[in-house]
Amino acid sequence: MKNFLLLLYGITLLSFSSCGEEKNNSSDPLQVSKIEGKQLSVKKSLTEDEEIKSFIDPYKNRIKGEMNMVLSYTGETLSKSDGEYNTAIGNMMADAVMEFANPIFKTRTGNTIDGVLLNHGGIRSKINRGDITTQTAYNIMPFENEAVVVALKGRQVLKMFEYLSRSKRAHPISGMQLILNFKNQIKTARVQGKKIDPSKTYYIVTNDYLMEGGDNMKFFSQRESETFIDYKLRNIFIDYFKKYDTIQPVRDERFIKE
Repeated sequence: MKNFLLLLYGITLLSFSSCGEEKNNSSDPLQVSKIEGKQLSVKKSLTEDEEIKSFIDPYKNRIKGEMNMVLSYTGETLSKSDGEYNTAIGNMMADAVMEFANPIFKTRTGNTIDGVLLNHGGIRSKINRGDITTQTAYNIMPFENEAVVVALKGRQVLKMFEYLSRSKRAHPISGMQLILNFKNQIKTARVQGKKIDPSKTYYIVTNDYLMEGGDNMKFFSQRESETFIDYKLRNIFIDYFKKYDTIQPVRDERFIKE
């Protein structure tokens, strides 16, 4: 293996040296005259390079062990298709963000988080009944999105609720309630159990993708400020699973249609 690498290195040096000499002996720019290639098919008969395998295996086994580490348990399979307006898995994710982001935000700013808004499309996998592992957290949130607290005036929060009423998707929320009538019009819109004051500032946790207008959430562009708390959503879910050895999220009345 080492001899092969040395040979390859020597050939590369000779190639560059030849190019340099040719360029010095001619005033014309170098041009590629021909490109040749050969397809090397990957077959089961190919054998592993034992030297490379022995180098990689310790890292591979360490990662595999960490990803398969059991953190929690659920007695039911949780899927984002389980409800039209709110789902057990979405409620769990939004509540986890509220629970773990709020203490950090309060310590840094003295303010408390009023609500959480995530996106239905951001839930990338279901949680199967049984053991919940670190891999589970990566499955439901494979992206590197991080939590960010956005300051919105009440009038923008009302636009947020209008967006939710039109979306017809179970976007996860926490700390808030939205009830629609049979015409999909807003009947009740509350934050922390209270009617929305258009002039008040509310602190809403979302992720950096949505804050920048992802999923057409343009109301976030009219924010007063944003506070990054250096906490990836995936890490929040991992910490949530570590805290609760059994999770039992349910659908509730936070976002419904009468």
